Amino acid sequence: MESESTKMNGSSNGGGGFRAKLEHYMHSGEKKHVVAGIALFGVLFGVPWYFMTRGSKHQSHQDYVERADKARSERLSSSSSSVK
Repeated sequence: MESESTKMNGSSNGGGGFRAKLEHYMHSGEKKHVVAGIALFGVLFGVPWYFMTRGSKHQSHQDYVERADKARSERLSSSSSSVK
């Protein structure tokens, strides 16, 4: 026969659902759960970062400034010629 507490919680098997297990993992503080959480966090942010940065070359700040100056001068020269 079920006790009153299991009737109130709606669970008689004692296993708990996904949410109960997730709550246990989140708040347990066990070393393996902490490591698993850090690994999950790393994967969630690492994969998109990898795909965003894999095609671009890392440039020096000086290269960036030179390219920006060149683009700015081209833009200004083309806009001044179209105003005439």
